[in-house]
Amino acid sequence: MTKKSYGKLCPISRACEILEPRWTIQILTELWYGSTRFNDIHRGVGRISRGLLSKRLKELEGLGLIERVEDKAANTVDYIRTKKGTDLEPAFNALAVWAQCNIEAELALCDTDLSSLMWKMRNSFVASELPMKRVVIRFQFGDNDTKYSTYWAVIDPRKEVEMCVYDPEFDVDLYIQTTVTSLSAIIMGRSNFEREIESGAFFLSGDARLVKTIDRWMQLSEYASVEGIATLPISKNYGKLTAS
Repeated sequence: MTKKSYGKLCPISRACEILEPRWTIQILTELWYGSTRFNDIHRGVGRISRGLLSKRLKELEGLGLIERVEDKAANTVDYIRTKKGTDLEPAFNALAVWAQCNIEAELALCDTDLSSLMWKMRNSFVASELPMKRVVIRFQFGDNDTKYSTYWAVIDPRKEVEMCVYDPEFDVDLYIQTTVTSLSAIIMGRSNFEREIESGAFFLSGDARLVKTIDRWMQLSEYASVEGIATLPISKNYGKLTAS
């Protein structure tokens, strides 16, 4: 992180000198949400290259914000935040709340990386609100032009949730056809299921119980209930589904 200092006697400027390099904050927040392995961090952060991620992790370790923990017996490496790293949580939390209230929904939701979004969705299913059996949910995104536009969530109470880009060849319990913008808006509290379904941007079919209780078993962001959140305008059908 060698670059010219701002030269200001200002703690905010000094903090920015450490946190400004691209992807630094995203890596730290991904660690905050529980990822510790390189591949998991890479999937969660999204569009960062593996080479740059490796560089940033080394820089953060050098700054004392994270610790690299190697288990030679298990042949694993975990990246853990130090106290200096966890002390950033209140600042990041305040920044997130500010963004929810002060950045317009259209701008906040645009250009969301679908792969990263679906990786995080693994932690969005509330097992206690789902049937005590394997549940398979197929997500189809009508506005995604990347390699993968279909994902399968395999939720088994005996295992960790799997998010697949290839058909796992299990019977599908619930089909969700939507857009990246619509799902992102719901998760972030910028909209809700009822509004998106009514607008034609979110369509459900399959198990009636799963359809009826989706607002109970699909967990929203911790920032979805922020007071004063800037919501997606009802008058504009962003990413409305079109017939295929």
